[in-house]
Amino acid sequence: MTDGLYPRLADAFPALAVEIAELLRAEGDSLAEVVADLPYHGPCTCTATCINLLTAPFGSSGSTMIQLERDGMDVIWLSLDPYRTTITDIEVLDGRDLGPSVQQSG
Repeated sequence: MTDGLYPRLADAFPALAVEIAELLRAEGDSLAEVVADLPYHGPCTCTATCINLLTAPFGSSGSTMIQLERDGMDVIWLSLDPYRTTITDIEVLDGRDLGPSVQQSG
């Protein structure tokens, strides 16, 4: 459920949201259930080269990260809030083109 100010990650990046949920489910991680409703706050603007997608306001992350793998290679890193209840940002590591949805939202 989003607050109406931001589109859902699943609407901005449907294939990515499905992939993240599937990889989390394969690991038995209950965070798979929050992916469909994550808001998309836009790309991180901490540096000109940052490739993270924010699913919470900048600075919301705690110190926990989940590394998702495909064929033994890290493909996506997820940063979590301090309570490990939601995903705060997503770093896609495999170089895929995420298209025009990688733009500032809200």
